[in-house]
Amino acid sequence: MSERLLIVEDEETLSSSLRRVFLRDGYEAEVVDNAESALEMLDKGIYDIIITDIILPGMSGIEMLKKIKESLPEQIVIIMTAYASLETAVEALRAGAYDYVVKPIIHEEIKQIVKNALKQRALQAENVLLKKQIERQYDFSRIIGESSAMQKIINEVKKIADARSNVLLLGETGTGKELIARAIHFNSSRADKTFIPINCSAIPENLLESELFGHVRGAFTGAITSKKGLFEEANGGTVFLDEIGDLSIGLQSKLLRALEDQEIRPVGGTQSIKVDLRFISATNKDIENAVKGGTFREDLFYRINVITIKLPPLRERKEDIELLVRFFIQKYSKDLGKPVNEIDNEASEILKAYHWPGNIRELQNIIERAILIAEDGIIRAEHLPEGIKTEGSFIHAALDDKLSIENYTKAFIQKHQNEFNEQQLADMLGITRKSLWEKRKRWGIARHE
Repeated sequence: MSERLLIVEDEETLSSSLRRVFLRDGYEAEVVDNAESALEMLDKGIYDIIITDIILPGMSGIEMLKKIKESLPEQIVIIMTAYASLETAVEALRAGAYDYVVKPIIHEEIKQIVKNALKQRALQAENVLLKKQIERQYDFSRIIGESSAMQKIINEVKKIADARSNVLLLGETGTGKELIARAIHFNSSRADKTFIPINCSAIPENLLESELFGHVRGAFTGAITSKKGLFEEANGGTVFLDEIGDLSIGLQSKLLRALEDQEIRPVGGTQSIKVDLRFISATNKDIENAVKGGTFREDLFYRINVITIKLPPLRERKEDIELLVRFFIQKYSKDLGKPVNEIDNEASEILKAYHWPGNIRELQNIIERAILIAEDGIIRAEHLPEGIKTEGSFIHAALDDKLSIENYTKAFIQKHQNEFNEQQLADMLGITRKSLWEKRKRWGIARHE
Protein backbone atom coordinates (compact mmCIF):
# COMPACT_ATOMS: atom_id res chain seq x y z
CA MET A 1 0.00 0.00 0.00
CA SER A 2 1.34 3.45 -0.99
CA GLU A 3 2.11 6.09 1.61
CA ARG A 4 -0.56 8.81 1.83
CA LEU A 5 0.39 12.49 1.74
CA LEU A 6 -1.80 15.51 2.42
CA ILE A 7 -0.60 18.80 0.89
CA VAL A 8 -2.03 21.99 2.45
CA GLU A 9 -1.24 24.92 0.12
CA ASP A 10 -3.44 27.74 -1.20
CA GLU A 11 -1.19 28.53 -4.17
CA GLU A 12 -2.72 26.23 -6.82
CA THR A 13 0.32 26.11 -9.12
CA LEU A 14 2.60 24.89 -6.31
CA SER A 15 0.11 22.40 -4.84
CA SER A 16 -0.62 20.87 -8.27
CA SER A 17 3.09 20.64 -9.05
CA LEU A 18 3.87 18.89 -5.74
CA ARG A 19 0.95 16.49 -6.18
CA ARG A 20 2.18 15.46 -9.65
CA VAL A 21 5.74 14.91 -8.34
CA PHE A 22 4.61 12.64 -5.51
CA LEU A 23 2.06 10.74 -7.62
CA ARG A 24 4.83 10.03 -10.13
CA ASP A 25 6.95 8.57 -7.29
CA GLY A 26 4.17 6.17 -6.26
CA TYR A 27 2.63 8.07 -3.34
CA GLU A 28 -1.06 8.81 -2.83
CA ALA A 29 -1.33 12.60 -2.64
CA GLU A 30 -4.33 14.81 -1.86
CA VAL A 31 -4.51 18.60 -1.82
CA VAL A 32 -6.52 21.12 0.21
CA ASP A 33 -6.11 24.89 0.28
CA ASN A 34 -6.78 25.69 3.97
CA ALA A 35 -6.15 24.36 7.48
CA GLU A 36 -9.81 23.79 8.37
CA SER A 37 -10.26 21.46 5.38
CA ALA A 38 -7.03 19.65 6.32
CA LEU A 39 -8.31 18.99 9.87
CA GLU A 40 -11.59 17.64 8.43
CA MET A 41 -9.61 15.31 6.15
CA LEU A 42 -7.63 14.07 9.16
CA ASP A 43 -10.88 13.24 10.96
CA LYS A 44 -11.88 11.02 8.03
CA GLY A 45 -8.61 9.20 7.34
CA ILE A 46 -4.95 8.58 8.17
CA TYR A 47 -2.09 10.35 6.39
CA ASP A 48 1.53 9.30 6.68
CA ILE A 49 2.79 12.85 6.13
CA ILE A 50 1.24 16.32 6.03
CA ILE A 51 3.06 19.00 4.02
CA THR A 52 1.77 22.48 4.79
CA ASP A 53 2.51 26.09 4.07
CA ILE A 54 2.78 28.40 7.08
CA ILE A 55 0.75 31.23 5.51
CA LEU A 56 -2.77 29.99 4.83
CA PRO A 57 -6.18 31.70 4.62
CA GLY A 58 -7.88 31.61 8.02
CA MET A 59 -6.02 29.36 10.46
CA SER A 60 -2.22 29.45 9.98
CA GLY A 61 -0.06 26.39 9.36
CA ILE A 62 1.46 26.66 12.85
CA GLU A 63 -1.96 26.85 14.53
CA MET A 64 -2.99 23.78 12.55
CA LEU A 65 0.25 22.00 13.55
CA LYS A 66 -0.45 22.62 17.25
CA LYS A 67 -3.99 21.26 16.92
CA ILE A 68 -2.75 18.16 15.10
CA LYS A 69 -0.09 17.47 17.73
CA GLU A 70 -2.68 17.67 20.52
CA SER A 71 -4.68 14.75 19.10
CA LEU A 72 -2.01 12.99 16.98
CA PRO A 73 1.38 13.56 18.63
CA GLU A 74 3.13 11.06 16.30
CA GLN A 75 1.84 12.70 13.09
CA ILE A 76 4.66 13.82 10.77
CA VAL A 77 4.24 17.42 9.57
CA ILE A 78 6.63 19.16 7.16
CA ILE A 79 6.48 22.96 6.93
CA MET A 80 6.96 25.06 3.77
CA THR A 81 8.08 28.64 4.35
CA ALA A 82 9.42 31.69 2.53
CA TYR A 83 12.80 33.17 3.36
CA ALA A 84 11.11 36.07 5.15
CA SER A 85 9.45 33.70 7.67
CA LEU A 86 12.42 31.55 8.73
CA GLU A 87 11.90 32.55 12.37
CA THR A 88 8.36 31.22 12.12
CA ALA A 89 9.75 27.95 10.74
CA VAL A 90 11.93 27.59 13.83
CA GLU A 91 8.81 28.16 15.94
CA ALA A 92 7.12 25.37 13.97
CA LEU A 93 9.98 22.98 14.75
CA ARG A 94 9.59 23.77 18.43
CA ALA A 95 5.88 23.01 18.11
CA GLY A 96 6.67 19.55 16.75
CA ALA A 97 7.18 19.88 12.98
CA TYR A 98 9.48 17.21 11.55
CA ASP A 99 11.38 19.63 9.23
CA TYR A 100 10.91 22.67 7.02
CA VAL A 101 11.70 23.49 3.40
CA VAL A 102 12.25 27.01 2.04
CA LYS A 103 10.42 28.35 -1.01
CA PRO A 104 10.90 28.30 -3.95
CA ILE A 105 10.49 24.53 -3.48
CA ILE A 106 13.13 22.28 -5.01
CA HIS A 107 11.42 18.99 -5.81
CA GLU A 108 14.41 16.76 -5.07
CA GLU A 109 14.89 18.45 -1.69
CA ILE A 110 11.31 17.96 -0.49
CA LYS A 111 11.24 14.39 -1.85
CA GLN A 112 14.35 13.58 0.21
CA ILE A 113 12.84 15.12 3.35
CA VAL A 114 9.72 12.97 2.87
CA LYS A 115 11.85 9.83 2.39
CA ASN A 116 13.84 10.59 5.55
CA ALA A 117 10.65 11.20 7.54
CA LEU A 118 9.15 7.89 6.41
CA LYS A 119 12.35 6.04 7.33
CA GLN A 120 12.30 7.61 10.80
CA ARG A 121 8.64 6.68 11.26
CA ALA A 122 9.38 3.06 10.24
CA LEU A 123 12.28 2.94 12.71
CA GLN A 124 10.06 4.31 15.50
CA ALA A 125 7.41 1.68 14.72
CA GLU A 126 10.10 -1.02 14.75
CA ASN A 127 11.38 0.23 18.12
CA VAL A 128 7.85 0.20 19.57
CA LEU A 129 7.40 -3.40 18.36
CA LEU A 130 10.79 -4.40 19.76
CA LYS A 131 9.95 -2.78 23.10
CA LYS A 132 6.67 -4.74 23.26
CA GLN A 133 8.52 -7.97 22.44
CA ILE A 134 11.10 -7.27 25.16
CA GLU A 135 8.36 -6.47 27.69
CA ARG A 136 6.63 -9.77 26.85
CA GLN A 137 9.96 -11.59 27.15
CA TYR A 138 10.39 -10.27 30.70
CA ASP A 139 6.78 -10.51 31.79
CA PHE A 140 6.32 -12.18 35.19
CA SER A 141 4.96 -15.25 33.43
CA ARG A 142 8.47 -15.83 32.03
CA ILE A 143 9.84 -16.40 35.54
CA ILE A 144 9.45 -20.16 35.63
CA GLY A 145 8.63 -21.76 38.95
CA GLU A 146 5.69 -23.28 40.79
CA SER A 147 7.63 -23.96 43.99
CA SER A 148 6.60 -21.97 47.04
CA ALA A 149 10.05 -20.34 47.13
CA MET A 150 9.72 -18.99 43.57
CA GLN A 151 6.08 -17.96 43.98
CA LYS A 152 7.11 -15.92 47.01
CA ILE A 153 9.86 -14.20 44.98
CA ILE A 154 7.52 -13.48 42.04
CA ASN A 155 5.00 -11.87 44.40
CA GLU A 156 7.74 -9.80 46.03
CA VAL A 157 9.11 -8.65 42.66
CA LYS A 158 5.62 -7.55 41.57
CA LYS A 159 5.29 -5.41 44.70
CA ILE A 160 8.65 -3.65 44.39
CA ALA A 161 8.99 -3.37 40.58
CA ASP A 162 7.77 0.21 40.36
CA ALA A 163 9.50 1.52 43.49
CA ARG A 164 12.52 3.81 43.18
CA SER A 165 14.40 1.87 45.85
CA ASN A 166 17.65 0.07 45.03
CA VAL A 167 17.52 -3.74 45.02
CA LEU A 168 20.14 -6.34 45.99
CA LEU A 169 19.78 -9.83 44.49
CA LEU A 170 21.59 -12.62 46.32
CA GLY A 171 22.12 -16.16 45.13
CA GLU A 172 24.53 -18.63 43.63
CA THR A 173 25.73 -18.27 40.04
CA GLY A 174 23.14 -19.45 37.55
CA THR A 175 20.05 -18.90 39.72
CA GLY A 176 18.53 -16.27 37.38
CA LYS A 177 19.50 -12.97 39.01
CA GLU A 178 19.68 -11.06 35.70
CA LEU A 179 16.26 -12.38 34.63
CA ILE A 180 14.77 -11.03 37.88
CA ALA A 181 16.58 -7.70 37.39
CA ARG A 182 15.15 -7.35 33.88
CA ALA A 183 11.67 -8.30 35.10
CA ILE A 184 11.88 -5.53 37.72
CA HIS A 185 12.94 -2.95 35.11
CA PHE A 186 10.48 -3.90 32.36
CA ASN A 187 7.56 -3.90 34.79
CA SER A 188 8.40 -0.48 36.23
CA SER A 189 7.70 3.08 35.09
CA ARG A 190 11.26 3.07 33.68
CA ALA A 191 10.43 0.33 31.16
CA ASP A 192 10.71 2.72 28.19
CA LYS A 193 14.18 3.80 29.32
CA THR A 194 17.50 1.97 29.08
CA PHE A 195 18.41 -1.17 31.02
CA ILE A 196 22.19 -1.63 31.14
CA PRO A 197 23.70 -4.80 32.64
CA ILE A 198 27.32 -4.49 33.83
CA ASN A 199 29.39 -7.47 34.94
CA CYS A 200 31.77 -5.91 37.46
CA SER A 201 34.13 -8.90 37.33
CA ALA A 202 34.31 -9.11 33.53
CA ILE A 203 35.77 -5.63 32.86
CA PRO A 204 39.44 -5.09 33.83
CA GLU A 205 39.69 -2.83 36.87
CA ASN A 206 41.84 -0.24 35.07
CA LEU A 207 39.04 0.23 32.49
CA LEU A 208 36.00 -0.13 34.74
CA GLU A 209 35.95 3.42 36.12
CA SER A 210 36.02 4.90 32.61
CA GLU A 211 33.33 2.44 31.46
CA LEU A 212 31.02 3.38 34.34
CA PHE A 213 31.62 7.14 34.63
CA GLY A 214 33.03 8.06 31.21
CA HIS A 215 36.10 10.21 30.64
CA VAL A 216 37.08 13.56 29.16
CA ARG A 217 39.52 14.03 26.33
CA GLY A 218 43.13 13.79 27.56
CA ALA A 219 42.19 12.16 30.88
CA PHE A 220 44.74 9.41 30.24
CA THR A 221 46.96 8.09 27.47
CA GLY A 222 44.75 7.06 24.58
CA ALA A 223 41.78 9.23 25.60
CA ILE A 224 41.78 11.14 22.31
CA THR A 225 38.07 11.98 22.60
CA SER A 226 35.60 12.36 25.44
CA LYS A 227 33.34 9.37 26.08
CA LYS A 228 30.03 8.95 27.88
CA GLY A 229 30.01 6.34 30.64
CA LEU A 230 27.42 3.60 31.02
CA PHE A 231 25.77 5.44 33.92
CA GLU A 232 25.14 8.49 31.74
CA GLU A 233 23.92 6.28 28.87
CA ALA A 234 21.38 4.71 31.24
CA ASN A 235 20.08 8.07 32.52
CA GLY A 236 16.40 7.71 33.42
CA GLY A 237 16.63 3.93 33.39
CA THR A 238 18.11 1.06 35.38
CA VAL A 239 21.68 -0.13 35.92
CA PHE A 240 22.23 -3.79 36.82
CA LEU A 241 25.55 -4.24 38.64
CA ASP A 242 26.25 -7.97 38.49
CA GLU A 243 28.99 -9.38 40.74
CA ILE A 244 29.15 -6.10 42.68
CA GLY A 245 31.13 -7.89 45.39
CA ASP A 246 34.15 -7.87 43.04
CA LEU A 247 34.41 -4.06 42.93
CA SER A 248 37.59 -2.58 44.39
CA ILE A 249 37.32 -0.38 47.48
CA GLY A 250 38.28 2.68 45.40
CA LEU A 251 35.47 2.16 42.91
CA GLN A 252 33.06 1.40 45.74
CA SER A 253 33.66 4.94 47.05
CA LYS A 254 32.84 6.49 43.65
CA LEU A 255 29.79 4.28 43.22
CA LEU A 256 28.55 5.35 46.66
CA ARG A 257 28.49 8.98 45.52
CA ALA A 258 26.52 8.07 42.41
CA LEU A 259 23.95 6.28 44.55
CA GLU A 260 23.72 8.96 47.24
CA ASP A 261 23.80 12.13 45.12
CA GLN A 262 22.67 10.78 41.71
CA GLU A 263 25.75 12.50 40.31
CA ILE A 264 28.72 11.19 38.35
CA ARG A 265 32.03 12.77 37.43
CA PRO A 266 33.86 11.52 34.32
CA VAL A 267 37.50 10.49 34.70
CA GLY A 268 39.60 13.65 34.33
CA GLY A 269 36.54 15.88 34.52
CA THR A 270 35.89 18.76 36.92
CA GLN A 271 32.11 19.05 36.49
CA SER A 272 29.58 16.59 37.92
CA ILE A 273 26.69 15.34 35.79
CA LYS A 274 23.24 14.78 37.29
CA VAL A 275 21.68 11.38 36.51
CA ASP A 276 18.44 9.65 37.40
CA LEU A 277 19.19 5.96 37.93
CA ARG A 278 17.78 2.96 39.73
CA PHE A 279 20.44 0.48 40.78
CA ILE A 280 19.88 -3.26 40.95
CA SER A 281 22.92 -5.12 42.26
CA ALA A 282 23.70 -8.82 42.44
CA THR A 283 26.33 -11.06 43.97
CA ASN A 284 26.95 -14.72 44.69
CA LYS A 285 29.25 -13.81 47.59
CA ASP A 286 28.47 -13.52 51.28
CA ILE A 287 28.50 -9.75 51.18
CA GLU A 288 27.81 -9.29 54.89
CA ASN A 289 30.98 -11.24 55.66
CA ALA A 290 32.81 -9.06 53.11
CA VAL A 291 31.64 -6.00 55.07
CA LYS A 292 32.90 -7.53 58.32
CA GLY A 293 36.21 -8.41 56.65
CA GLY A 294 36.69 -4.87 55.36
CA THR A 295 36.61 -5.74 51.64
CA PHE A 296 33.19 -4.13 51.06
CA ARG A 297 32.12 -0.72 52.35
CA GLU A 298 29.41 -0.85 54.99
CA ASP A 299 27.81 2.42 53.84
CA LEU A 300 27.63 1.16 50.25
CA PHE A 301 26.14 -2.13 51.45
CA TYR A 302 23.30 -0.28 53.17
CA ARG A 303 22.71 1.81 50.04
CA ILE A 304 22.40 -1.14 47.65
CA ASN A 305 20.27 -3.43 49.84
CA VAL A 306 17.27 -1.26 50.56
CA ILE A 307 15.30 -4.23 49.20
CA THR A 308 16.97 -7.67 49.30
CA ILE A 309 15.79 -10.71 47.37
CA LYS A 310 17.52 -14.06 47.85
CA LEU A 311 17.15 -16.54 45.00
CA PRO A 312 17.15 -20.22 46.03
CA PRO A 313 19.53 -22.66 44.34
CA LEU A 314 17.93 -25.20 42.01
CA ARG A 315 18.58 -28.07 44.45
CA GLU A 316 16.18 -26.34 46.89
CA ARG A 317 13.38 -26.02 44.32
CA LYS A 318 13.53 -29.39 42.57
CA GLU A 319 9.79 -29.31 41.92
CA ASP A 320 10.59 -26.67 39.26
CA ILE A 321 13.06 -28.83 37.33
CA GLU A 322 10.41 -30.47 35.16
CA LEU A 323 8.95 -27.07 34.20
CA LEU A 324 12.39 -25.70 33.36
CA VAL A 325 13.28 -28.79 31.31
CA ARG A 326 10.11 -28.40 29.23
CA PHE A 327 10.84 -24.70 28.70
CA PHE A 328 14.44 -25.31 27.57
CA ILE A 329 13.43 -28.21 25.29
CA GLN A 330 10.91 -25.93 23.57
CA LYS A 331 13.40 -23.07 23.33
CA TYR A 332 16.39 -24.99 21.98
CA SER A 333 14.49 -27.30 19.66
CA LYS A 334 13.23 -24.11 17.99
CA ASP A 335 16.57 -22.23 18.14
CA LEU A 336 18.57 -25.20 16.85
CA GLY A 337 16.00 -26.31 14.29
CA LYS A 338 15.73 -29.83 15.75
CA PRO A 339 12.27 -31.35 16.37
CA VAL A 340 12.95 -32.60 19.91
CA ASN A 341 9.85 -32.38 22.10
CA GLU A 342 10.14 -35.13 24.68
CA ILE A 343 12.34 -36.46 27.47
CA ASP A 344 12.04 -40.08 28.65
CA ASN A 345 11.38 -41.04 32.28
CA GLU A 346 14.89 -42.31 32.98
CA ALA A 347 16.53 -39.06 31.82
CA SER A 348 13.93 -37.01 33.70
CA GLU A 349 14.61 -38.88 36.96
CA ILE A 350 18.37 -38.40 36.56
CA LEU A 351 17.87 -34.63 36.21
CA LYS A 352 15.63 -34.51 39.29
CA ALA A 353 18.15 -36.44 41.40
CA TYR A 354 21.17 -34.33 40.44
CA HIS A 355 22.62 -31.75 42.88
CA TRP A 356 22.92 -28.88 40.30
CA PRO A 357 25.99 -26.92 41.46
CA GLY A 358 25.63 -24.70 38.37
CA ASN A 359 21.88 -24.21 38.94
CA ILE A 360 19.55 -23.18 36.09
CA ARG A 361 22.42 -22.22 33.79
CA GLU A 362 23.91 -25.71 34.10
CA LEU A 363 20.51 -27.27 33.35
CA GLN A 364 20.14 -24.99 30.34
CA ASN A 365 23.56 -26.03 28.97
CA ILE A 366 22.80 -29.72 29.49
CA ILE A 367 19.42 -29.54 27.67
CA GLU A 368 20.99 -27.60 24.78
CA ARG A 369 23.73 -30.25 24.47
CA ALA A 370 21.19 -33.09 24.68
CA ILE A 371 19.06 -31.62 21.89
CA LEU A 372 22.11 -31.32 19.66
CA ILE A 373 22.89 -35.04 19.94
CA ALA A 374 19.35 -36.48 20.25
CA GLU A 375 18.39 -38.40 17.13
CA ASP A 376 14.74 -39.44 17.31
CA GLY A 377 13.09 -36.40 18.89
CA ILE A 378 13.50 -37.75 22.43
CA ILE A 379 16.10 -36.88 25.06
CA ARG A 380 17.31 -40.09 26.70
CA ALA A 381 19.74 -40.88 29.53
CA GLU A 382 22.50 -41.57 26.99
CA HIS A 383 22.31 -37.92 25.87
CA LEU A 384 23.15 -36.60 29.35
CA PRO A 385 26.73 -36.02 30.63
CA GLU A 386 28.25 -39.03 32.40
CA GLY A 387 28.90 -37.02 35.57
CA ILE A 388 25.22 -36.64 36.46
CA LYS A 389 23.91 -40.11 35.64
CA THR A 390 24.45 -42.28 38.73
CA GLU A 391 23.88 -41.97 42.44
CA GLY A 392 27.57 -42.68 42.87
CA SER A 393 28.25 -39.56 40.80
CA PHE A 394 30.88 -36.99 41.60
CA ILE A 395 28.58 -34.89 43.78
CA HIS A 396 27.62 -37.77 46.05
CA ALA A 397 31.21 -38.99 46.24
CA ALA A 398 32.38 -35.51 47.17
CA LEU A 399 29.79 -35.29 49.94
CA ASP A 400 30.63 -38.77 51.21
CA ASP A 401 34.37 -37.98 51.27
CA LYS A 402 33.66 -34.67 53.08
CA LEU A 403 35.87 -32.78 50.64
CA SER A 404 36.79 -29.19 51.49
CA ILE A 405 35.57 -26.50 49.09
CA GLU A 406 39.07 -26.19 47.62
CA ASN A 407 39.47 -29.94 47.13
CA TYR A 408 35.95 -30.21 45.75
CA THR A 409 36.68 -27.46 43.21
CA LYS A 410 39.97 -29.07 42.18
CA ALA A 411 38.40 -32.51 41.75
CA PHE A 412 35.42 -31.04 39.88
CA ILE A 413 37.68 -29.28 37.35
CA GLN A 414 39.76 -32.42 36.80
CA LYS A 415 36.69 -34.60 36.30
CA HIS A 416 34.51 -32.38 34.14
CA GLN A 417 36.88 -30.24 32.05
CA ASN A 418 36.47 -32.52 29.02
CA GLU A 419 32.66 -32.25 29.15
CA PHE A 420 32.23 -28.48 29.44
CA ASN A 421 33.91 -25.34 28.15
CA GLU A 422 35.64 -22.80 30.40
CA GLN A 423 32.61 -20.56 30.87
CA GLN A 424 30.34 -23.48 31.71
CA LEU A 425 32.84 -24.85 34.24
CA ALA A 426 33.17 -21.43 35.88
CA ASP A 427 29.37 -21.02 36.01
CA MET A 428 28.90 -24.44 37.60
CA LEU A 429 31.45 -23.62 40.29
CA GLY A 430 30.08 -20.13 40.88
CA ILE A 431 33.37 -18.42 40.00
CA THR A 432 34.67 -16.19 37.21
CA ARG A 433 36.75 -17.46 34.29
CA LYS A 434 39.68 -15.46 35.66
CA SER A 435 39.33 -17.26 39.01
CA LEU A 436 39.14 -20.61 37.18
CA TRP A 437 42.36 -19.78 35.32
CA GLU A 438 44.09 -18.82 38.59
CA LYS A 439 43.04 -22.09 40.26
CA ARG A 440 44.31 -24.12 37.30
CA LYS A 441 47.63 -22.33 37.50
CA ARG A 442 47.92 -22.82 41.27
CA TRP A 443 47.13 -26.52 41.08
CA GLY A 444 49.04 -27.21 37.87
CA ILE A 445 45.96 -28.45 35.99
CA ALA A 446 46.47 -28.18 32.24
CA ARG A 447 43.50 -27.05 30.21
CA HIS A 448 42.21 -29.85 27.96
CA GLU A 449 41.02 -28.91 24.49
